Amino acid sequence: MAKGPSQPDPRPQSETVKYDIVDGVAWVYFNRPDKRNCMSPNLNRQMLIVLEELEFRDDVQVLVLTGEGAAWSAGMDLLEYFRHAEQEGLHKVRQHQREAYSWWERLRWYEKPTVAMINGWCFGGAYGPLFACDLAFCADDAQFGLSEINWAILPGGGASKVAANLMGFRDAMYHAMMGENLTGKQAAEKGMVNESLPADKLKARVQEVADVLKKKDSQAVRATKWAMRRVMEMTYDNAEDYLIRAQEALNQFGGLESRKEATKQFLDDKTFKPGLGTFDKTKLKKD
Repeated sequence: MAKGPSQPDPRPQSETVKYDIVDGVAWVYFNRPDKRNCMSPNLNRQMLIVLEELEFRDDVQVLVLTGEGAAWSAGMDLLEYFRHAEQEGLHKVRQHQREAYSWWERLRWYEKPTVAMINGWCFGGAYGPLFACDLAFCADDAQFGLSEINWAILPGGGASKVAANLMGFRDAMYHAMMGENLTGKQAAEKGMVNESLPADKLKARVQEVADVLKKKDSQAVRATKWAMRRVMEMTYDNAEDYLIRAQEALNQFGGLESRKEATKQFLDDKTFKPGLGTFDKTKLKKD
């Protein structure tokens, strides 16, 4: 967790998050660089507004979440999110929790594929949106940390669950109990992110991934990402049954026509090989 500002952030709520849409990719930024992008109540409220605004836009096919400046997010704002809420009482504590958790949940089940581009510090509460993104890429010199143990609290707000889900048990336990940071490379080795890259190559790699995702059938991508999250806590038999029903539901959302076209391109047209790329979905509009 980052040390909060000495005074409440004076900037308007709308300035705590910014975004650009470029060629189908929404680049969304935590925008409190002077506070290492720690998450204040204002930022949490604004992030939910931005996510909901972008979710069904036709010009957005992929969402990338990153940070302005030298940090991704250094966690929750200690002054504004914690101390001020505790001074007002339990009702304010619960309000701040709900505002944060609501946009993390929205991001976990987002309609579009999401990518975390971790350009710097990722601490404590930031593990919530980290886990909420479908894919994650970081700079080699990024820093990942659960420092809560160093100031006598436990990694709450889902942070312990994120570490336990993404890392092996022994690694997660060490990470939570020792309060030692991980570099980007170490985070990749332990499964916190997909890849770690030199900082000057990070955005290009994320752009490359986004360009691949844009070519996929959007309904199939949505069904796949949701299925992967659901089956994590299912038995094999339950997952098998769920996936059968999920495919049937996908068919009703237009997936059947996409599958027929892809099969046609493979069997009849000989223009597509599933193991080597994505079928040409522009043909759907022509047929």
